Amino acid sequence: MSAMQDEKQKVALGVGAGDAIGAAFARRFAAGGYAVALARRDGAKSAALVRDIEAGGGAARAFSADARDEASIQDLFRTVEAEMGPVEVCLYNAGANMKSPIAETSAEIFEKVWRLGCLGGFLTGREAARYMVPRGQGTLLFTGATASMRGGSGFAAFASAKAGLRAVAQSMARELGPKGVHVAHLVIDGGVDSPAIHARRRAANAGADVQFAPDSLMNLASIAEAYWMLVEQRRDAWTFEMDIRPFVEPW
Repeated sequence: MSAMQDEKQKVALGVGAGDAIGAAFARRFAAGGYAVALARRDGAKSAALVRDIEAGGGAARAFSADARDEASIQDLFRTVEAEMGPVEVCLYNAGANMKSPIAETSAEIFEKVWRLGCLGGFLTGREAARYMVPRGQGTLLFTGATASMRGGSGFAAFASAKAGLRAVAQSMARELGPKGVHVAHLVIDGGVDSPAIHARRRAANAGADVQFAPDSLMNLASIAEAYWMLVEQRRDAWTFEMDIRPFVEPW
């Protein structure tokens, strides 16, 4: 096995690896020499990204997994570890950013948002720890949001899930850090330059396109670079929480 092939055996697993932040994470870590595992409810939706990464000389595979289901996450880790290699980096990026007036938020919706935004992070982090701790190394990343830090009008379900995920991540960091596993929570405090946010802005503007000032939205590659920086930190100076936002964002 060549040195390059051996290097590619490092695995970066993204859970909730959609077409925005998850895809950017995959591209950055593939470029950095990791074999990338992409997990989402419908893994077939990542087929084009896998082909693109492979065309660029990287290694990637897509998996179908439900972050809210314990058995599904356990199966995912078993398969990735057995067929791709040890998971050295794991990103939990799943969540449902929904807005609803409190009087119209059903218990069912509240629980669904919590299960995806918080419970899934716990399940993913726990399984990652079960593999990383015996090896004495690894990095576990969580995607946070403005709602991780403060609730907003209409966001009771989302904010409770994101704040809960932050608490789970902090508890994991305190427990797993001394065992060699770096746990980090990235607060993305601002708009992300993705198709979803452009669609929301058009909907709010009667279907018309909205022009954004240069650098007023976060570039997906910039977010991925923040994750890369966290993974590359030496263990004598680990960051638990980092917040990033566009220069124009009030906070």
